[in-house]
Amino acid sequence: MIRQITVEHVTFVTDRPFDAVVEAFNEQVGSLEQMGWPAIPAASRDQEDFERRVRDVLGPSGFTRFLTIDHGEWVTKQGHATRFFMYTIGNPMIAITMIEHHVEAGLDVPVRLAIYEHPDGKTRLVFNTPSSLMSGLENEAVHRAALKLDAKLMALGEAVTGVKA
Repeated sequence: MIRQITVEHVTFVTDRPFDAVVEAFNEQVGSLEQMGWPAIPAASRDQEDFERRVRDVLGPSGFTRFLTIDHGEWVTKQGHATRFFMYTIGNPMIAITMIEHHVEAGLDVPVRLAIYEHPDGKTRLVFNTPSSLMSGLENEAVHRAALKLDAKLMALGEAVTGVKA
């Protein structure tokens, strides 16, 4: 089965320099990159311990970073100078609020978000809203939970860029 959905793409455009936006992002989002995600469920004794370990790696935004890909590094080597980081971020405690209603919600959480320097000199932070990505599941409980995630991502984008989308 193939179903078409419409995806909402959010773009924050700021005059803040790329490095300043990346620094602000790093201050707002925790990181699991050093220890790796598998370490948390593997080391957790029970649900309470799991939740404590998750809280320990969250930043002020309520998100943690699972993966960073520096697209700019390899694209520049191809002759197209650019600065572009793609991040996979999330919060397992937020993800479960969707996955518990439909396991396929796990396809779109954690979420991907990118920060890049546009040729016009402005910095952009972009992502696709989880609620639109999950719209094909046609599950009202998932949709309500995903809308809350959308709002958290919007707040993160505003905090990091200093502008509204």
